[in-house]
This record gives sequence, structure tokens and C-alpha cells, in this order.
Amino acid sequence: MDLSIFMEYSWVLIVLIVLEGLLAADNALVLAIMVKHLPDAERKKALFYGLAGAFVFRLLSLFVISFLVNVWQVQAIGALYLFFISLNHIIRKVFIKKATPAENVVMDEVREPKKASFWMTVLKVELADIAFAVDSILAAVALAVVLPDTPLPSIGGMDGGQFLVVFLGGFIGLIIMRFAANLFVGLLHRKPGLEIAAFVIVGWVGVKLAVYTLSHPALAIIPESFAKSTGWKLTFYIVLVSIALIGWFLSKDKAEPEKVQDVLDTHGVKEQA
Repeated sequence: MDLSIFMEYSWVLIVLIVLEGLLAADNALVLAIMVKHLPDAERKKALFYGLAGAFVFRLLSLFVISFLVNVWQVQAIGALYLFFISLNHIIRKVFIKKATPAENVVMDEVREPKKASFWMTVLKVELADIAFAVDSILAAVALAVVLPDTPLPSIGGMDGGQFLVVFLGGFIGLIIMRFAANLFVGLLHRKPGLEIAAFVIVGWVGVKLAVYTLSHPALAIIPESFAKSTGWKLTFYIVLVSIALIGWFLSKDKAEPEKVQDVLDTHGVKEQA
């Protein structure tokens, strides 16, 4: 593989891993709340089964999307959805000061603890994982579709390299949600502006997918070459990095809480005997 192509793929994978980590922090908190009432052994099993199911769902969804990714109507829906979740989160968080969906789940579980059975809890974790997966898969596909083709064989309807980078991004996101959540939860609480920045980036990725859609041969509203041009790619990543840096430097440092358990404690959720 050409070195420039390898570097471009590597850069997209790094962006995906960081974005997945930031988005997974809230998701990990929600899952921790959902399984908190279970004994320790069952709690670990519920998370494992839920995440295993999410892995299968992500793989199947990616395979299905790979056949639809070149349909401009699907691209347009994906772009609109990314705009929606970005604006919805930012408006709730910044302007209305209203709880986000993840925060609503946390508070509902705290106010009305639901002592669901083990398998019902697994089902809830599974459904939550699936909901989280939709956002990350669309963002990953939007980043990957304009990557150059590779010598790898096609998988589904996508170039093998594009499919692989989306798959790896999602797989690493699940690992982060299960094993490295404390790191990102702590980071978001020390630098709360990063959460807003993450959703601004999601919206910016939606812009990237919208540009790709508008350059589709069936629409040809903008030249097809523009979406894959070096100038547009550089502009996209410069803006993306700028958003992340602004989120970092405009955030006021907070010492605590630093871990998932600390956050649970602030909501009044105590460890079960």
C-alpha cells in the first residue's frame, strides 16, 4: 500500500478512536447505572453479554450499510441524522440547560431504581449498546467513504480498507467503553468542553457526509472531484483539529470526579452489597 494512503487511513483511525472514546464515556456511565443493582459476578456477565451482542450488531450493521453507502438517499439521511444528534445535544447542553438522553437515563435509574432480573438487564444493556452504535457507525462511515481505494478485496459493498478502518474504529470503541471508560470519564469531567467539542465534531462529520452526498453523480450539485480533493480533506481535518483544541483550551480544569464510580456516587448510586 502506498505510504500516503497508509498515513491517511491511519489518521482517520486515530480520529475515530478519539471520537469513539469521547462518545463512549457517557455511554459507559449509562451502562454502569443499568447494571448497578446486580451482584458483582452477574454485573460483569451482563456487561459482557451486552457488549458481545453490540459487537455482532455493529458487524452486521456495517455489512448492511456497506451495500447502501453509495445510495445518495442513504447518505443524505445519514448526514441529517448526524446534524440532528449534534444540534440536539448542543442545544440541550448549552442553550436550554436540559438533560441529555444519557443524563435522563442516569437520573431515571437513580430516582426509580429498577431491580430488573439478570436477563432483562442484559436486554436493556443490549438495546442501549445498539442505540449507541448507530451514532458511531454513521460517523465512522462518513469519515471512511472518501478514503482512497486500497488493493484489499471489497467487503460487502465497500472497499476492504474502508470497511476495515470502520470496523476497527467500532471495535476499539467497544473496548474503550468496557475497559478504558474511567480514563475518558475522568477526561470529560476535567475538561467538560470536550463533550461539546465531540458533538460539534459529529456535526462537522455530518457536513463531510453532506458534501459527499451533494457530489454524488445522481445529484451532481457540486463537482464529484471536490469531495475527494486534497484541499477539501485538509480543510476538513484542520477544522476538526481546531474544534478539538478549542474544546480543550476553553475548558476549565476540574479535579473531580475522576472515575465512573465517582460519577455514580455524585448521583447517589452506591455499591450494592
